[in-house]
Amino acid sequence: MSATQPTEPALAPWQRRVHDHAAAALDAGRLGHAQLFCGPAHMGKHAVALQLARRLMCTRSVAGGAPCGRCRGCELMAAGTHPDFMDISFVPTRDGTKLRTEIVIEQIRALSEQLTLTPQFGGAQVAIIDPADMINHAASNALLKTLEEPVPGRHLWLVTARPEKLSATIRSRCQRLEFRLPPRDEATVWLQAQGHAGKAADEALDAARGHPGLADAWLRDGGIALRREVAADLGRLARGELGAVEAAQRWTAGDDAAMRLRHAADLALAEAASLTTPVRMRKLAAWFDAANRTRELLQTTVRADLAVTELLLAWAQDRA
Repeated sequence: MSATQPTEPALAPWQRRVHDHAAAALDAGRLGHAQLFCGPAHMGKHAVALQLARRLMCTRSVAGGAPCGRCRGCELMAAGTHPDFMDISFVPTRDGTKLRTEIVIEQIRALSEQLTLTPQFGGAQVAIIDPADMINHAASNALLKTLEEPVPGRHLWLVTARPEKLSATIRSRCQRLEFRLPPRDEATVWLQAQGHAGKAADEALDAARGHPGLADAWLRDGGIALRREVAADLGRLARGELGAVEAAQRWTAGDDAAMRLRHAADLALAEAASLTTPVRMRKLAAWFDAANRTRELLQTTVRADLAVTELLLAWAQDRA
């Protein structure tokens, strides 16, 4: 390849497999107008959808149909200003102080109206909705109408880690592009290629249950260090060296309480998997469920420190 030859953004091996499958179907005219990009979070679903959109928006693709990176369509995609491409997610609230927590009907109506127009570049139109599972009820009904009235050359791609949250009717209108966890050796090689040392990569991959994207995120944002801290706290609670109230206040003092509870639940599950005593396994399983319920409670008006204190008291008492 020459020095001036453009290259596609690097995709992880498991992303490349989905991309190449979809690209082949697209080139053969077998890719339906509505696609559901689904699989665990941190698997790069949006990155694949975006690369496929670049493929469609390119006006002079190179060998294999890859986007050239130099035409007007590619330049507009790189700048985020292509008039025939829509990337829909959360928008600011009316007062502009924060982002909404759902995708609303006004966004879907604007999308539907855009998809009825002739593409400005005379080719395709692509809309990505991510996370699609956060479309509210009214918006979902509006989206269904758009899905039921496909227009040639218009592509509507829904991205979600929780496809079960979408209505069965919407799911039935979409082809599925599944993202699955890769083999362990492939995940390890990829993590090391991201600059993570072998031992750290293995630890993070174990913690993430074989999920390389999640392991990478935890290694970069301190998630693994937080997990070690949670493990240490649980050990001190079990030995009576740390009080539940003190630990709960510290766990809920910042904005990482939900992540601490996720790690705590995972650590309980990992301990249960290593045991052969049925009584102890049942207790850990019950505590695992309680930790996840407490994590959900954090999204309500409940006092977080009190809820976590109760959970950690149960942990300490079970080991007394």
